[in-house]
Amino acid sequence: MTSTTSATPTAAPTPLLQLEGIQTFYGPIQVHFDVSLHVNSGEIVCLLGGNASGKSTTMKVILGLVKPRAGHVMFDGRPITGLPTPQIIRRGIGSVPESRRIFPDMTVRENILIGAYTRTDRAAIEQDYERMLELFPRLRQRLDQRAGVLSGGEQQMLAMARALMSRPKLICMDEPTMGLSPLFVDRVLDLIQQINRQGVTVFMVEQNANLALQIAHRGYVLQNGHIVLEGAAQDLLGSPEVRDAYLGGGAT
Repeated sequence: MTSTTSATPTAAPTPLLQLEGIQTFYGPIQVHFDVSLHVNSGEIVCLLGGNASGKSTTMKVILGLVKPRAGHVMFDGRPITGLPTPQIIRRGIGSVPESRRIFPDMTVRENILIGAYTRTDRAAIEQDYERMLELFPRLRQRLDQRAGVLSGGEQQMLAMARALMSRPKLICMDEPTMGLSPLFVDRVLDLIQQINRQGVTVFMVEQNANLALQIAHRGYVLQNGHIVLEGAAQDLLGSPEVRDAYLGGGAT
């Protein structure tokens, strides 16, 4: 009689980012209802939803700008719920906020370098600065210009370069294609994929489901503060349920 040995199950990797049971309020108004999601190292994951679905508040919870009333956020195996935003950034999370929020009266050069404000390794900062100019060659041509005179697409690239200067493990992007011309939309999506191929995990909040799912590995759909759908990007692409998720109201 031949005996067989069953293989030991392989444990699932610990997610790089994990939200569990998040309940968020603005005063008496509840924004999140038991929101749970995760992002594995190396992925591009998108959070989809219409206006006022709770997407941007999710990003604010991750970055410590809004504190949930219940639930917790884990990053790289450690709790970050309630930590100050600068400390969260030091842990390895970069942010490209909605509407870019660059410093309009500072030069492009100054905006890029301010992304390294938590670092002290000057030689490595210079190397990363040069790497940003290679990744975003349009910025090299505008280093001494005020950031406020850049086009929307150029400002988006500047916000991405600034975030990458902190050497994040995870970069969070809030509506990265909002307000951009079709040409810049394609360029920004290409850059997101390029950044991901270079080893940076990406979590992006996006209203345009079609665009986001074309580059993402997985996605979640948020409607009225509830996760109503999740799955592989290809499975979600074109799903009627994804379109339905844009019909509700609630807080952004």
